[in-house]
Amino acid sequence: MELFSLTANLGDTRSIATHPASTTHSKLTQEHRLDVGISDGLVRLSIGLENKEDIWLDLVNGLNLD
Repeated sequence: MELFSLTANLGDTRSIATHPASTTHSKLTQEHRLDVGISDGLVRLSIGLENKEDIWLDLVNGLNLD
């Protein structure tokens, strides 16, 4: 993805993609992460103020959904 920032920082006006298992919840054991619903493949999206079509196209391209 090109539009999304890859960071653990949420609460920005930009769209952000975060991998909780390796950032915000990395100190938890894998068992505890799974208990609270955080799998290794989970990606958290925080949608910013960019154009909605640009956001959608970036997700489709970045996740190979086309």
